[in-house]
Amino acid sequence: MDTRENTAHADVLVIGFGKGGKTVAAKMGSLGRRVILVEQSNRMYGGTCPNIGCVPTKALVHHAGKPRMSDSPQEHYEHAVREVQTLTSTFRAGNFDSLNSADNVTVVTGHAAFIDPHTVGVTAGGDRLTITAETILINTGAEPIIPDIPGLRASKRTLTSTDLIQTTTLPERLTILGGGYQGVEFASIYRRFGSQVTVFEAAARILGREDDEAAAVVADILRNEGIEIITGARVTEVGDRDAVTIVTYEKDGREHTLETDAVLAASGRAPVTRGLGLDAAGVRTTERGAIEVDEHLRTSRPHIYALGDVRGGRQHTYLSLDDSRIVLDQLIGEGRRSTADRVAIPHTVFMTPPLAAVGLTEKEAREAGHRVKIASEAVADIVAMPRAYIVEETRGFMKFVIDADTDEILGAVLLSVDAQELINTVALAMRHGVKAAELRDAVYTHPTSTEAFNEVLGTIVRSDART
Repeated sequence: MDTRENTAHADVLVIGFGKGGKTVAAKMGSLGRRVILVEQSNRMYGGTCPNIGCVPTKALVHHAGKPRMSDSPQEHYEHAVREVQTLTSTFRAGNFDSLNSADNVTVVTGHAAFIDPHTVGVTAGGDRLTITAETILINTGAEPIIPDIPGLRASKRTLTSTDLIQTTTLPERLTILGGGYQGVEFASIYRRFGSQVTVFEAAARILGREDDEAAAVVADILRNEGIEIITGARVTEVGDRDAVTIVTYEKDGREHTLETDAVLAASGRAPVTRGLGLDAAGVRTTERGAIEVDEHLRTSRPHIYALGDVRGGRQHTYLSLDDSRIVLDQLIGEGRRSTADRVAIPHTVFMTPPLAAVGLTEKEAREAGHRVKIASEAVADIVAMPRAYIVEETRGFMKFVIDADTDEILGAVLLSVDAQELINTVALAMRHGVKAAELRDAVYTHPTSTEAFNEVLGTIVRSDART
């Protein structure tokens, strides 16, 4: 298709090159449907994950743990960023080529906005293309939130996660606003590269959505690595002064200041819907700005779907992939698959060691009325986990929340080497009704991290009948 024409028609129009949208585009193209995928930036082919999310950040985790002894911290960091940029460039080019060269699929680079429910205008410089489509997928992702703190947006040293991973200068002092998943991950990465890191969190503890015990152990690990964590603190102002930035904050009724070289706004990410012209399409959004969808990811217009972070909820690439399965089942399947099918979805914070969790926390299980038993053990004490000693990473712990009446695994939190892999085994067990005793008595290869389940699940540290 010649995109220089001022009009075009597609069976399926995808707005945004994220995981879910590109997967649907490739499949529909392979079935002979005419597909157009619009991406506004040539730096975002493939979406958030390979360009500014999962791939570069986890690559930095890897490089941070492999210091180049002949280099200074700055040289090591600059080398790592260059390596990561090469990696993301390769992924980006591969994503573009795989779709643009596919039969029946055309990639258009430009900004898309609805004209009416079936028509989208795409602009790129002075060029404009009008596209009509029977089915439209919105897959525009999310963007970093910069809190409304006086001086924060104006400071030349304020960075988003996207900015930070692309700078080749290692901040000597890095201040992170937010002690959630993103804040903790970046704190761990940049401390290991050599930055002096301070994390501010307004709540009483970091990782407010995680198990209480896990959050406390994570805080201990970070502090032992030299990271300063200031909880119960409200940042009131950020201002540049000569060669430094001053962060002013209140804690315990007193005002304090901190000098820093860079400020990372780690307050989460918001769905990207501005400028899409959703009103013209009749597509409703939620109070938080996400596109409103049903369990089949249909918007208020049945022929328009929203996939990935833009539809609100948990922001994970693997959920965006599952979104594509739901939409494809609507377009070419039986139409039965839905978000209600998602059970025991795990997540991982890629600090060192990684923190992974699935299901209910101990507190949530009790509040839900379960009689619970808790199996928990520090990694350093798990005799059946020699791998932790082999790789010299014995920090952390494993904890399982088990229904005392049924032996059902209600949840787990793993803070250990290989936790990002182990949690998938636990999640699979939960989805298929494998009891705690079965997971405990299974035969695992040796020496591995998985065999720790043999010991931990046999160690009940708390069991009661409270509801």
